[in-house]
Amino acid sequence: MTSPETSTPHPMTSAEELRKRALELQLVEMERSERIKAREAKKHAEFVEDFFRKQIGETERATIKRLVMKAAADGKYEALIYSFPSTFCSDSGRAINNLSGWQKTLQGKAKELLELFEEVARPQGYGLKAMIINFPDGMPGDVGFFLTWEPPVE
Repeated sequence: MTSPETSTPHPMTSAEELRKRALELQLVEMERSERIKAREAKKHAEFVEDFFRKQIGETERATIKRLVMKAAADGKYEALIYSFPSTFCSDSGRAINNLSGWQKTLQGKAKELLELFEEVARPQGYGLKAMIINFPDGMPGDVGFFLTWEPPVE
């Protein structure tokens, strides 16, 4: 048997090895972060392409109907049916909360959704509200379209 005094001590990991290990971990984290950024950029590019190049399809119409029915079942009089970055408005969303005529600033699917509302929903008594729903760093963020069915005020 070996006594504690005669046992071979385990060598301590050198500072250089610890720095190398830390650097390797940092590189792995940077690569992971880059992959996430690339995936987010691709997702954003696809959303932009969809927003400006494609039309509102049956899937989106079904989603809107589901959102409205859920809100009504919850006793609400409005539902957030669509949102998009305010930068997609021709004035970056400045008119949305402040000015009449904000409808003229809409582009892409937002403009198409407004036209669809005017054609289908308004004649059935619905209203449409548009508002900036968040303000990152104090600037207009996303625009939200709310379909409303509030009782008339008398």
